[in-house]
Amino acid sequence: VQLQASGGGSVQAGDSLRLSCAASGRSFNDFVMGWFRQAPGKEREFVASINWNGGITVISNSVRGRFTTSRDNTKNTVYLQMSSLKPEDTAVYYCAARLNGNINYAYWGQGTQVTVSS
Repeated sequence: VQLQASGGGSVQAGDSLRLSCAASGRSFNDFVMGWFRQAPGKEREFVASINWNGGITVISNSVRGRFTTSRDNTKNTVYLQMSSLKPEDTAVYYCAARLNGNINYAYWGQGTQVTVSS
């Protein structure tokens, strides 16, 4: 499956932003979708995931209450809605996919930059 993330940009603290990740090449329903981010000089960290039908989401403690994830299987797209953004949310955000039942994310998008200024 190929993944294409979009929607990043430069915003002010407190603003909202929605990232999208479009998938192609294989049945979207076969995958759990995840969001990760990597800030300069830091390791990549898990942000959120959503199961194949959107019924189960997992949100990292660091963004819980501010970020949500959803998916539209008719559009083969997963979203990351980010609200109340903070400067520490600045990072490259990646979407990833793992087959239902698998542990590892085998497919990764190219990343989209989110910059939050104070």
